[in-house]
Amino acid sequence: MNPDLSAAKASRSRRRADPPLRIESGVAPAVPFVDPLYAAQAGWETWLGGRLPAEEIGARRDARLRATIESARAHSPYYRALYRDLPPTGTVGLDRLPVVHKRALMEHFDEVATDPAVTRSGVTRFVADPRRIGRPFLGRYAVWSSSGTLGEPGYFVHDGRALAVYDALELLRFRAANAAAGAAAAWAPTQRYALVAAIDGHFAGIATLRRLVLLYPWLAPTTRAFSLLQPVAGLVAELNTYQPALLATYPTAAEMLADEQEAGRLRLALREIWTGGECLPPPVRARLARVFGCTVRSGYGASEFLSIGWECAHGRLHLNADWVVLEPVDARHRPVPPGVPSHTVLLTNLVNRVQPLIRYALGDSVTLDRDPCPCGCALPSLTVEGRHDDVLVYPRADGAAVKLLPLVLCTVMEDEAGVNDFQLVQPDAGVLGVRLGGGERGCGRRVLHALRAHLGAQGLSHVRVSIEHAGPQRDPKSGKLRRVQVLRAHA
Repeated sequence: MNPDLSAAKASRSRRRADPPLRIESGVAPAVPFVDPLYAAQAGWETWLGGRLPAEEIGARRDARLRATIESARAHSPYYRALYRDLPPTGTVGLDRLPVVHKRALMEHFDEVATDPAVTRSGVTRFVADPRRIGRPFLGRYAVWSSSGTLGEPGYFVHDGRALAVYDALELLRFRAANAAAGAAAAWAPTQRYALVAAIDGHFAGIATLRRLVLLYPWLAPTTRAFSLLQPVAGLVAELNTYQPALLATYPTAAEMLADEQEAGRLRLALREIWTGGECLPPPVRARLARVFGCTVRSGYGASEFLSIGWECAHGRLHLNADWVVLEPVDARHRPVPPGVPSHTVLLTNLVNRVQPLIRYALGDSVTLDRDPCPCGCALPSLTVEGRHDDVLVYPRADGAAVKLLPLVLCTVMEDEAGVNDFQLVQPDAGVLGVRLGGGERGCGRRVLHALRAHLGAQGLSHVRVSIEHAGPQRDPKSGKLRRVQVLRAHA
């Protein structure tokens, strides 16, 4: 369904002119995003929801779903136009609502938002300033950038209700499950925490970390973020000095750090490793646990909903089904049964009102488990097929191997080169090939500059960067794009 949004746009333009940001220069002050009373309510409902039977969880989900749809119809010009020919909310099933995609939501950003002050131009100006990472947009919202995994970058605005729920899910489900498994460090405020990630953009992980430190300054001495874009030797030195007990990062980065730990260059005594953002294969999990001698746990989240799933003591990934709806579907958006991997999954955020996401195509492949979890929690469990990009390995001039992590390379391409429709390939040990989409072909000079600078910082100035004539190549069976890939025939 393709709504005619011209009337909605005209109406919205009459209601307000595009407002400037409240602070056009300098750094915006940190103010609480979340009302304490709602935070307490969200905490209680989250604690209770993890202990209810499936029928009660379903009833709470359905009530929140109706409220979400009604709010979108009433306050979002985009959804009002999209649903104008549908029956009243209480009489239409979720499967009858149209699927929405990132490109359409970003193109109609102003019409999707329910607050007229939230505009694409305002958000774009806000995220252009890295000093604002973790600070409030318009004094009351969080803004997170998503990578353009499918060639489409996104900006997602979250209100105080949503942030309160995300915080409660993190504390009362993910961390509580760790404590139940005997990982007391999940609760101890004196345990040093390290986030190792891309930290120079408005990504959900670093933005959430900085928001919490701004709101709770007592966290600052034991909470630090480390950039993955720096040379490995510098990262290792920083971590050795800081000596975290808890480390959160991507699985590929954790595996790289395991190499450094085994070689004796990294010397960490970790109590836990938390991974996310990519698929965590069982062999990698086992290796991390062996090398670091600690618990390894995985979570599932996105810029669209921070805490989609949490891992229980039995290693099952439980869906927070009382706050978010996930519909595993095939390529024609028809539901697939438990035990069958989906082509994609449709996400409905049941708490964020400022930028509604209803049947939003997230792009992940998930499989709902057929049997209940032995832990006794009635929240459904699932497995997620995350990113499966390759780690590229190049020899340095002195013969040492240097690993280039896919999420780091994608960050360089998106943030430094300013492109989103691309594919990086390694045809041999001396070349990094770049395939650009049609709309990005004019960005070759920026791409070369950004990649050469990153390679130089890693001691790989001798690696040749080549812009290929072909565009990004999707998998012929799945249709998915592996953005960073070793060309196995030439490896």
